[in-house]
Amino acid sequence: MQISFDEELGGLKEKILLMGSKVEEAIRLAMKSLVDRDTKLSRQIIRDDRDINDLEIEVDETCHRLLALHQPMASDMRFITSAMKINSDLERIGDMAVNIAERAITLNELPPLKPLIDIPRMASIAQEMVKVALDSLVNRDPVAAKKVCERDDEVDNLNDQIIRELLSYMIEDRAAITRALNLIFISRYLERIADHATNVAEDVVYMVQGKDIRHRRG
Repeated sequence: MQISFDEELGGLKEKILLMGSKVEEAIRLAMKSLVDRDTKLSRQIIRDDRDINDLEIEVDETCHRLLALHQPMASDMRFITSAMKINSDLERIGDMAVNIAERAITLNELPPLKPLIDIPRMASIAQEMVKVALDSLVNRDPVAAKKVCERDDEVDNLNDQIIRELLSYMIEDRAAITRALNLIFISRYLERIADHATNVAEDVVYMVQGKDIRHRRG
């Protein structure tokens, strides 16, 4: 049975949202594996990334098929091209969750350096940014999307603060270097997750309003 263009668009949206829910869960579990020092959970996150990668390929194939077989009107064209970029950002968020899980495995083999306070706080903000960006996609809400963009500086500032603190640990105690470096990498991965969430939000604004707000927020 031939599937209509509108049905294919609906299926594309569902795949993107499924992918979004998977990357949200990957971030949550990666941080849980770090805080709880749960190496088994870390390894599960790494294995489950294959599902996200498979979905990325499916979304790309659907987008290319829609562009090749139909002549989308302007709004549909914006949705499809935005979907391709959102798809890439979501896959990269999944990769960042895997990177966090891999660093957690290393840290779980060493004594804790310090209580984890700012990194989980940063993760919570980044997770919320991803969630709101995806909600703005579902609701076609550029106002909510722009609020995601506004939070990126908050994450950047936290990242700078965390790195400064961890560098001081490294200077004071050479034995802390390996643990501090792994935590710095985790902080940077979370900062990248926030960047990708911002990219998704910018694509939502473009999709709904036809406005490119990259490099000119505010």
